[in-house]
Amino acid sequence: MHVRLVVTTLALAGTVAVGATGSPVAAATEATSTSGAVAGQRILPQKTQFDLQTHRGGIGMTTEESLEGFAKAMRLGVTTLELDTQVTKDEKVVVTHDRQVNAQKCRDTAPVAAGDPTYPYVGKYIKDLTLAQIKTVDCGYQQLPGFPEQEQVVGFRMAELKDVLDLVKAYDAKQVSLNIETKVEAGAPEQTAPRTLFVRRVFEEIRGSGIEDQVTIQSFDWGALNEMHRLAPTWPLVALTNYDFLQVGKPGASPWLGGVDSDDFGGDFVATAAAAVPGLTALSPNYGFPQNGKVGDTGFRFYPDPAMVAAAHARGLKVIPWTCDDPATVDALIDIGVDGVITNYPNRVRQLMVDRGMRLPKAYTPR
Repeated sequence: MHVRLVVTTLALAGTVAVGATGSPVAAATEATSTSGAVAGQRILPQKTQFDLQTHRGGIGMTTEESLEGFAKAMRLGVTTLELDTQVTKDEKVVVTHDRQVNAQKCRDTAPVAAGDPTYPYVGKYIKDLTLAQIKTVDCGYQQLPGFPEQEQVVGFRMAELKDVLDLVKAYDAKQVSLNIETKVEAGAPEQTAPRTLFVRRVFEEIRGSGIEDQVTIQSFDWGALNEMHRLAPTWPLVALTNYDFLQVGKPGASPWLGGVDSDDFGGDFVATAAAAVPGLTALSPNYGFPQNGKVGDTGFRFYPDPAMVAAAHARGLKVIPWTCDDPATVDALIDIGVDGVITNYPNRVRQLMVDRGMRLPKAYTPR
C-alpha cells in the first residue's frame, strides 16, 4: 500500500527554488476524482473532502518543516499543510515545532557575530534568539532518526512563516489549506513568547499574506485560540489535545483549556472544547493509545471513537486526529468516520485513498 512510485517521481522532479515560499491554504479542498475503483473495494460514500494533512511538511518524506518538504507535498497533492510556529526575540515568526533549538535536528555553524555571548545557539529557546542567530543554525545536517525514507535537505535553515505563505502563493495552490499551530507552551509559559505577542505576530503575518481565507489556526493552548478569535473572529479554529491536557478528575482548570474545567463537562473533549473556544470548527485529538500504536496491537485503542465523531458532527465540528502513519490504522480511522488525518507520510495515506476509491486532493506544479 506504500507509494514507492510517487516518492520516486517526486525525487526525480527535484525541489522548488527556495526563493518563493508558502502561504495559508483554503480549508475546503475541491478534489479531483480518481480513476475507476477495483470491484469489491470499500468506497467511502460521499466522502469527497477527506482532509489529508501533511504533518510538518511530511517528515517521513522530507526534512521537517522545510520549504522543500512543503513544496513536495503540494506536488504530491494534499489537502492541508500542517505546520508549527514560534516567535523569536525580535518578534519574527519562524516555522518550527520545538521551543528550543533541537540538537537532534540542528547544529551550530558559527556565531552571528564574533564574541556573541549567546553562542552556541543549539539548546536555547527560540524566544531568546534573534532571527539572524537562528539563521546560522544548520537544521538539515542529518536525516532525522526514525525516518529512513526522509529526503535530507542539506544545509536547511529554519523558514519564516511568511516564506511558507509565499510558497503556497508561488504554486497558486488555491485549494490547499494551511493548518498553522501557535505553539504556545501553556504548561511552561516562560519557555515561549508571551501568548498575546505570539498570537498577534502570527495573526499579522497571515493577514499580510492575502490568503487568510486558506488558513485554519490550531493550538493545544485554547487560551491562544481565544486570543486569535478576538483578533480574527471569522478565522476557523482547531482545538488540539492529547487527552492528558484535559486533566480529567484533577482539581481546577487545566492551563491548556483557556480557563475552562473539563470536569464541568464530564471530561468530555467535544463538549469542553465547544464551550471553551468560540469560532471552533474542528477537533484534533491524538489518534489513539499508546500514542504510536497500531490497530491490532494488544492493548491499543482509538481515542476518537464513533461516539466522539457523532457528538462532534452533531455540533458541526470536524474530527481530524494526529499523527497517524500506519495505513491500516488510518483505514480504520476512516471507517470510524473521521474527516481527515494528520500524517508524516502523506504519500501512504494518498495511496490508501486511491485504494478506497476516494477523491483526491489536487496535485500542483510551481508556476
